[in-house]
Amino acid sequence: MSWQPSRQGEITLQQQIIQWITQHIERGDWVAGTKLPTQRQLAMQFGVNRSTVQQALEELKAAGILESKVGSGIFVAHNSWDSLITQTQPNWQKYIDTSLHKPNYHTIQLINEYEQRDDVIRLGTGELAPSLLPTAEIEASLKELSLQPKSLGYSSPQGSDKLREAICEYVKKRGIHAKPHNVCIVSGALQALQLIAVGLLEQGSIVFQEQMSYLNSVHPFQSVGMQMIAIDRDEQLTQTLAQRKRKRQAVFYAVPTLNNPTGGVWTSLEKRQLYQACKASRIPIIEDDVYHELLFEAAMPPIKSMDDSGQVLYIGSVSKTLSPGLRIGWLIGPTTVIERLADIKMQTDYGSSAISQEIVLHWLQSGKYEEHIVSLRKKLQQRADYVEAILQEKFCNIAEWNKPKGGFYIWLKFHDPIVDKELFTKLLHRQVLINPGYIYDPQDTQHIRLSYAYATDEELEKGLNILYEIARKKI
Repeated sequence: MSWQPSRQGEITLQQQIIQWITQHIERGDWVAGTKLPTQRQLAMQFGVNRSTVQQALEELKAAGILESKVGSGIFVAHNSWDSLITQTQPNWQKYIDTSLHKPNYHTIQLINEYEQRDDVIRLGTGELAPSLLPTAEIEASLKELSLQPKSLGYSSPQGSDKLREAICEYVKKRGIHAKPHNVCIVSGALQALQLIAVGLLEQGSIVFQEQMSYLNSVHPFQSVGMQMIAIDRDEQLTQTLAQRKRKRQAVFYAVPTLNNPTGGVWTSLEKRQLYQACKASRIPIIEDDVYHELLFEAAMPPIKSMDDSGQVLYIGSVSKTLSPGLRIGWLIGPTTVIERLADIKMQTDYGSSAISQEIVLHWLQSGKYEEHIVSLRKKLQQRADYVEAILQEKFCNIAEWNKPKGGFYIWLKFHDPIVDKELFTKLLHRQVLINPGYIYDPQDTQHIRLSYAYATDEELEKGLNILYEIARKKI
């Protein structure tokens, strides 16, 4: 007990005393309930003024490490160990609160959580049911692959040369003429958006989009300081874009074929009008075309097919058609853009799975992929018809919808503004999970993105009956 603080160091006498007392508690010398010497005794021992000791003790009491008992003195607090751990650990909550990436809406966090449960009926899920995935065929194709040692290593920055060549051949059918150096293999469409956000745009850039947008349910642009602006595609589009853009960088995010969440499909004229309007203000277009293969009728050429100036960045993927678990998509654009984004991708994940790329390559080259798509469309059409029949029977008096043109979704609109967190929660308590419209537009209180692609027929019927029951009570 002969220790005294140093008057020569950079740490104040008060802080040295705090550290000395804390060390005694951490080592177990002073357990919970131990009474400390009086302030006068400590001041004499340390060779300091009593006020210095008093300030140190007050700070330790404020931290919950010490506590006063009137008339008895100062003691080591019973929760001192928890208080010490809190003090010695980083303030992780502060790190989280001030971090760059924004948290998801609470509703979306709940959706992500409950989608993992087998006892939940998933009426909004944006993926194929396990029964629709060609699991056995993919397993069989693994036996047909002849993997080279290089296939088991890291992928090249832009992805497999052979896969990029195969993708160039595949997108020719969409009217897109690209070379392998125009293609970057990505881990799905979302990674493509993230790479564009951090690799091409400066903070404060504008991302134009439609009012109802998938981008409102994820934050690839918002989290790096981009401004999201919803735009109506009307006769004033060219002037509106020019006025809103001014001198700032901007892009237009578009899902012209089977929009997520509305299921809308643009005409060729609408695509041409957007392309010309953006071209007038030199605004690049991000064309997300991951659903086009699921159209029930023949797909119209994409915006990228009319691109004669490298203005359109085109995104494709097998996540919605073959398997989301393969994590394989592609981004097509000008060489300089692709090289830049491939460099960033290598800095973040050293390339997409080489084995997954080999599987997708095999499916594209063998014709298995297109055969699967034909079969998948028929199955999705049957599911859509089944759900529509239930809607016609139950929901005609309380909601409206457009006949689905393909993909996964029916954009169900209730006549009354009943779609809120309360509706979502009540359904969740009945083990029914929906995607409410307000996650795609915070002001929307009437829509639900209803998926027919995941739940079984029995689950769809049961889930829709529960939805009807709860919705009726809110009207």
